[in-house]
Amino acid sequence: MVSKNIEAMIDREKIQMELIKLKGGERLLRLTEPQSGLSLERKLNPERPVADQKRQLLSVFEAALEQAELTPV
Repeated sequence: MVSKNIEAMIDREKIQMELIKLKGGERLLRLTEPQSGLSLERKLNPERPVADQKRQLLSVFEAALEQAELTPV
């Protein structure tokens, strides 16, 4: 069971997604959660659908947020 603090921190509506086009045509997907300051980015694979890569990166990002909340400072 996830605690209420973690649920509040993992509010999908607060996660910002940016799709950045790099020189040379490559694209980068960056996810940021402003409250925690956590950010994660990955270069997109042009061979795979962007939507699939977004879902996968969002899943990893949410797990990182949860881990950050569980880890004492």
